[in-house]
Amino acid sequence: MKKHISSLLFLLLCLSFPFAGHAEDFALSDHEKVELLQQANDFFQQANEAYDADRQAAEELYRKSLFRFERLSKSGIENGKLLYNIGNIYFRLDDIGRAILHYRKAQRYIPDDPSLAQNLAYAESQRQDKIDPRQEEKIVKTLFFWHYDLSFKVRLMLFALFYATFWVISTAKLFSGRALSKWAMAIPLVLALLIGGSLSYHLLFPPAPEGVILAPETIARKGDGHTYQPSFKEPLHAGTDFTLIEDRGQWLHIELADGRQCWISAGSAGLISSKP
Repeated sequence: MKKHISSLLFLLLCLSFPFAGHAEDFALSDHEKVELLQQANDFFQQANEAYDADRQAAEELYRKSLFRFERLSKSGIENGKLLYNIGNIYFRLDDIGRAILHYRKAQRYIPDDPSLAQNLAYAESQRQDKIDPRQEEKIVKTLFFWHYDLSFKVRLMLFALFYATFWVISTAKLFSGRALSKWAMAIPLVLALLIGGSLSYHLLFPPAPEGVILAPETIARKGDGHTYQPSFKEPLHAGTDFTLIEDRGQWLHIELADGRQCWISAGSAGLISSKP
């Protein structure tokens, strides 16, 4: 019974979320969406049950499930749960790059989901490239943790809460005539200013597009062409994330977590901000 309820809730979630544009060529009727979703869930469940006993059969079932989930995505449905499931299947198929890409895409919709965070962290731990962030970046993210660790939605809710609390206390003091502690007004005001500053910075200076290496390995180069020398001794591998500096069509100028910059073939990577 619980399984059917969960499937129904997931179905309603998929159908109720906003649809991505430019999906006319992959349009599906509501009935087709329901049928594809049910088939995808069934194949995924069967694959999980067969995984330990018959990996080859499980892989075939995962691919059937993946085909249907991605068909739904191409039809215009894009939400956190769907992207999360696609990421899970890619992880089961040992495609670390696409698993991380879809987990990161899912975070745009369900940034505070603990299961997603756990699966993403585990997938990232399996990456071949171990690139540590710059020390100064670690310090900044520690000092301004609320800006980096909390989603925009959560920060917006906190700002509204602290802002409203400040004015409620101010109004109560005005009409009651009682002497209230300065801290009672100062604390929510300071918190509202901190969160408000974070929101303003996010809107004025949106985060740069990010991406993930998808190819098993790709040679990072010093320019936008195969004639340029490699930037590093070793190639970059699937799952390595980066910040996009410039997109020149066939080539991407990127920055790694440690600050190093290079060029990679656009076909070897996927951008988190783009459709899956």
